[in-house]
Amino acid sequence: MGRARTIARRSFLIGSAAIMGGVAFGTYMVRRPYDNPLAAELPDGAATFNPWVMIDSDKITLITPHADKGQGVVSAQAALIAEELDVEFGQFEISFGDPSPAYWNTAMADEGVPFMATDESFPAETTRGIMGGVMKLLGLQGTGGSTAMPDSFVKLRQAGAVARETLKQAASQRTGIAIDQLTTANAAVQLPDGSELAYTELAADAASIAPVAAVELRAPSQWRLIGKPMQRLDIVGKSTGTLDYTIDLEVDDMVIAAIKVNPRQGGELNGYDASAALAMRGVRDVVEITGGVAVIADNTWRAFKAADALELDWAPAPYPAEQADHWDAVAASFTSDQLDSEWRNDGDVDAAQAESNVFEAEYRSPYVAHAPLEPLGAIVRVDDDMVEVWTGHQLQRQLQVLVADITGHRPEQVTLHNQFIGGSFGHRLEFEHVKQATEIANQMRGTPVKLVYSREEDFAHDFPRHISMARGKGTVADGKVVSIDLQGAAPSVIASQMGRANIPVPGPDSQIAAGAWNNPYDVPNFRMRAYRVPELAPVSSWRSVGAPGGGFAFDCFLDELIHEADADPMAERIRLMSHDVSRKVLEAVAEMSDWGAELAPGTGKGVAFVESFGVPTAEVVQVTATDRGIRIDKVWVACDVGTVVDPVNFENLVQGGVVFGLGHAMNCEITYSDGMAEQTNYHAHEGMRMYQCPEIMVRGLENGHKIRGVGEPPVPPAAPALANAIFAATGQRIRELPLWHHIDFV
Repeated sequence: MGRARTIARRSFLIGSAAIMGGVAFGTYMVRRPYDNPLAAELPDGAATFNPWVMIDSDKITLITPHADKGQGVVSAQAALIAEELDVEFGQFEISFGDPSPAYWNTAMADEGVPFMATDESFPAETTRGIMGGVMKLLGLQGTGGSTAMPDSFVKLRQAGAVARETLKQAASQRTGIAIDQLTTANAAVQLPDGSELAYTELAADAASIAPVAAVELRAPSQWRLIGKPMQRLDIVGKSTGTLDYTIDLEVDDMVIAAIKVNPRQGGELNGYDASAALAMRGVRDVVEITGGVAVIADNTWRAFKAADALELDWAPAPYPAEQADHWDAVAASFTSDQLDSEWRNDGDVDAAQAESNVFEAEYRSPYVAHAPLEPLGAIVRVDDDMVEVWTGHQLQRQLQVLVADITGHRPEQVTLHNQFIGGSFGHRLEFEHVKQATEIANQMRGTPVKLVYSREEDFAHDFPRHISMARGKGTVADGKVVSIDLQGAAPSVIASQMGRANIPVPGPDSQIAAGAWNNPYDVPNFRMRAYRVPELAPVSSWRSVGAPGGGFAFDCFLDELIHEADADPMAERIRLMSHDVSRKVLEAVAEMSDWGAELAPGTGKGVAFVESFGVPTAEVVQVTATDRGIRIDKVWVACDVGTVVDPVNFENLVQGGVVFGLGHAMNCEITYSDGMAEQTNYHAHEGMRMYQCPEIMVRGLENGHKIRGVGEPPVPPAAPALANAIFAATGQRIRELPLWHHIDFV
């Protein structure tokens, strides 16, 4: 099948949906701006210029609607507005704002189109534009897929510039001084005589002026904040323990709820006996919720203890009970009727492999938990005329819809007070904890209910990263890689996750093949097929979604083929790379790591390259084989995000992603026995320890002309780079994660 035909088949449903959206709503609807949500209840004398800036006589408030899960996106959003508004950190307050279609995510469409990120052809860019229009019509507000910066980079600077120019116009009208003689700095309009008018002083004047529409953004040479080291707005609160998360919140007259839901995900509750729990001190009630029960008490400890006292009869799991059966189901899915899509078919793989000895290998990546430090939780109060929700979430408007479905309210009657999030990795894209808190509060109208998950309940009811398997066949000749035929199989994470959110997603699931098909290597003969495994345990987006499994399989297989060709792992990757920006990333990490330098006996370096969310990322890991196991010595990382907004936060995100990726590659998995996750806490799902953490050197390149995010891309290359380094040091090839099944770490 030719590439054009392959793309056409994959994109048919997506394109059809986009066209239908255009026909139904028209170009006008796509271009029309949403109403400014800040204008609905604007205080007297306050001015709002767009959905991101509000100023009154007391303060400047910047709206930073992307959820902050620890990645520092609140500070980055504020910096983009402040750059053009001419305010400094410390001169404004921030707010997550209320959910609104005005905050639709302009960048989320990119992962939904069947084109490589490096493909900037007319069909690719046109399809992205159409899908972006559909996203706008849906008013999809969300944080994920490393899209916060691509979504924000232009429009938040525009928001600041519009506010700045409108304030200058207000100052001009008050003083009679021409606008071109006015400047701005330090949250004030500067007059020619050296005096100034504070923005807060001009708020009432600006409120009566239509926002200036025609603005010009400043050139990079004029930036004061972007690209410069910043101190994040949340860093003092986090360093002193004074920043509140959902788990810290208290609302007047609230009660505490703890739940017990069938640990066999999606299984039913046959029956229960709550008599022992109801007799315990502080317990107020036991109520039924979907799939389980909730204990209502006057504090968290008593709620947890009473929940443990419940006698519960659980129904079986609606998926295979034992882990071996899950792997068997994946292995059985490499059949034509389970083919989800063919993502690459370059050259003639069959002919190339008919003429040479074929090298074969199989790779496995397990279920993995999200396990953020802050367990799931929410506060919900249901009244007859409104619902209030306090929690940190990444899909704010869909949360309103799902809560309203439970309570019988309209979505606009649901107020979400979004919070800072103590880690997510995709966990806060799910809604079960909010729906459960709402079910409880709906039975106790007028009383705020705070649901707190125990750590064990969080593990038991996590929707983990999907399980995956890949099988590769390849050939080499004359010291070069000649062909790759890679097949990947996994359940659909998109169908599983979006199904729980009542969001239909037609067409193939790009995440089954992510991290494999989209790497811009010019292998002469390259075929990538993805097979959809029938639903097993429910799964969800995990930091970088499909790219960790796909990247592990593809890059390790490529490394094995390069070894078979007796070529240099770095040089052959660079030779095969067809994308200039990505090639420079590989060249940078080679220079950083002094690739090719002689190493001590028992020491080895491994390199891996994975593109995810449009960010080419290369990592080199150096390990030493000791008599007690593998020691990870150093890691070098290079990636290109187009523009680095904050070099300090950039470095921290990359280093954190490497630690996250290495720790999970070393130790982490979720396995099922009797339908239940066997890992119940961190002791059985152990990340990298501090004493194991290597020195991590980071370089951010800026050759790409599109702005990209970096929260997820450093994760996928970590596992294959580590596995390749272990081979270089020991000669042992490990094709299954986590690596501890085959080797020890010190």
